[in-house]
Amino acid sequence: MSGVLCCGNIVFDVLVRPVSELRWNTTHWVESARHTMGGNGANTAFALGLLGARVRLLGWVGPDPAGAFLLDKLAGAGVDLSGVRRGQAPTATTVSLVNPQGDRFLLHAPGVSLEAFTEPLELDASLREGMTHFHLANLFSIPGLRRQGAELLRQARAAGLMTSMDTGWDQHGRWMQDLAPALAWTDLLFVNGEETLGLTGTTELLEAARVFAGYGVRMVVFKLGGEGCAIWQNGELVRAPAFEVEVVDTTGAGDCFAGAFLAALLRGLDPASAARFANAAAALSVTRLGATEGLRSWDETEAWMRQARLRRC
Repeated sequence: MSGVLCCGNIVFDVLVRPVSELRWNTTHWVESARHTMGGNGANTAFALGLLGARVRLLGWVGPDPAGAFLLDKLAGAGVDLSGVRRGQAPTATTVSLVNPQGDRFLLHAPGVSLEAFTEPLELDASLREGMTHFHLANLFSIPGLRRQGAELLRQARAAGLMTSMDTGWDQHGRWMQDLAPALAWTDLLFVNGEETLGLTGTTELLEAARVFAGYGVRMVVFKLGGEGCAIWQNGELVRAPAFEVEVVDTTGAGDCFAGAFLAALLRGLDPASAARFANAAAALSVTRLGATEGLRSWDETEAWMRQARLRRC
């Protein structure tokens, strides 16, 4: 069986909506404040599992109820948790303030993520068993991954696994300084518009794709939010439009997109078809509060696609 070894952070999310403005020393009543799962690694693995893919998650949680909550949710989607470690610090936590348009302001306490991947890690046979693909979900989200990410991708490639990486946002502004060593071992790169600008200095997709290709990337998938996505491969750029939905919360949409794209590839879909399916999964994810709450199974997503409208840009 094909499967994905997914590596990345696992985060306890507190989502508050709607928040139109912040005024210090006041109280603001909101419609919803809820606890749910977040983290690029966890969201992507959850999407893969819910869509029927075989997936093993490599990451860290703390020895607390938040960590137990997250592991239960991941297990419910069929995610193999044999690669998850328990650290000493609290589980990483993010408070997400969501405005009426679905945009977010994130407050992140890294917690156990500061312990994760601090020691050299071998992708041994037990981690790779049954896996045909290695996915690194946001090298920038965990300090240890900035140092080890390239080596993990190199090990995966050497073991014959297809490799992919979702860049994420670099809050420290180091961008290519930390990412470039990992690109030489990356077959497929996921990146959004703001990340593209930070990494390449341009928002022109063909130009940015050539920059990534110069470092060794073979395929680039640009996540373009309400404009859908674009795939660069063999010098050509193919676009796939987004679906029309009412946006509630964009938290985790990019992770759900990446998980759905990989799940589609595992089922044998070509990149263009995988992009359309991933656009549908991402569209569904933004219709509910929480990174993965709007996701549906593979068959349910396909049924939704048949009656959904594409967005006009």
